[in-house]
Amino acid sequence: MTRRLTTSAIALATAQVTVFAPLAPVMAAETDGWDLLKSIETEEIITDTSYEVRKIFPSELKDGIEQFDLTGYVVLLWADENVQEFMLISDMGFCPFCGDPEHGTALQVSLENPAATLEEGARITVRGALEAVTDTETTQTTRLVAATIL
Repeated sequence: MTRRLTTSAIALATAQVTVFAPLAPVMAAETDGWDLLKSIETEEIITDTSYEVRKIFPSELKDGIEQFDLTGYVVLLWADENVQEFMLISDMGFCPFCGDPEHGTALQVSLENPAATLEEGARITVRGALEAVTDTETTQTTRLVAATIL
């Protein structure tokens, strides 16, 4: 028996992902950035013996975006003094870790240099290279790497 589940586009996963698409030209904008991330389509295909996530990326994101700015709220992954990775979410009213496909979009951010202090829930703008995550075993669709806090 094959069961198909369609989920909203989310950029959230805790698994390490090693497959990324190459980077394309510059993209920046606060709301347009979240709209772009939300436009990624995912479909989970679950059978008795397999799991696969099919992803459809908008054309401007297929090859990644070399410079991408995004404003959102910080969700810390670890309680460290020097924060290197965190999640950025579009709306504090949604839980990015609840597993509900109706929660807001989230983006994994890897900073180029650790931030000495970063508060949970702080509203910040980040700039980095947006990469498409093409791994078919995770619902994570993108991540921002070599990022800086503006």
